[in-house]
Amino acid sequence: MTKKIRLMTFNIRFENDQDGQNSWFYRRDLVVKLIRRYLPDIFGIQEGRWNQLLYLQDHLPYKFNAIGRTVDSTCQYPTLFIREDCFRIIEGGEFWLSKTPDVHRSKDWDSAFPRMISYVKTGFIGTPESFWVAVTHLDNKGIQARYEQAKIIVSWIKERKGDPVILMGDFNAGPTSHIHDLLTGSETGLFDTWQVAGMKEDADSFTHHGFTGVPHDSRIDWILVTPHFKVVQVEIIRDDFHGHYPSDHFPCMVDLLFAIPE
Repeated sequence: MTKKIRLMTFNIRFENDQDGQNSWFYRRDLVVKLIRRYLPDIFGIQEGRWNQLLYLQDHLPYKFNAIGRTVDSTCQYPTLFIREDCFRIIEGGEFWLSKTPDVHRSKDWDSAFPRMISYVKTGFIGTPESFWVAVTHLDNKGIQARYEQAKIIVSWIKERKGDPVILMGDFNAGPTSHIHDLLTGSETGLFDTWQVAGMKEDADSFTHHGFTGVPHDSRIDWILVTPHFKVVQVEIIRDDFHGHYPSDHFPCMVDLLFAIPE
């Protein structure tokens, strides 16, 4: 038996009053509309401040994972939202991508901001099978920091000892980067769903657009999976609402099949 899983990764842009007409107050309902339009089973966001997370939970049929979290209104949290009517939460947690992962808001190397990974072990209700899902956001400026943060994530994946793993997020690096090579290398066993689906690496694959709808830089938002999952379809969602965009990133969505023994 196989089960279909729809996933989305979405940098929703933190609440910043300096964004003017693109500030969270004017975009929050657009984010809700977009997620309701596609209804992923699990979605991971980046840059969500605490009040943004609460707003999404209040307006969507999901519960967000904050197991072990220190609530801090100044933080921009990578966070998983999960449909509790379909999935059971077995365990979860999160830690900072630093030399002191248990120290709140810790950062090292040349990281401009504190960075985190958040994860859950989950499975379909009524089935014994489980898998890990993690969401993260690597630093936007620190070259060394991004690499060291990726190395920490590799270590976390290796600790899963061959379990099914999904890793999604904003990696602030493109598919030709050392970061991508590291996270999709032999140590992790992860594959890039965009590449598995045979999609082109060109301007149409770029995911950051600065609220303009015209993407630039690179494809920096990825969904990576272990071979336990079959990629059915992957898409970068470019929806706008009367010329207004929910965020400065396009979300990436993938449909997967997960085999469950009868």
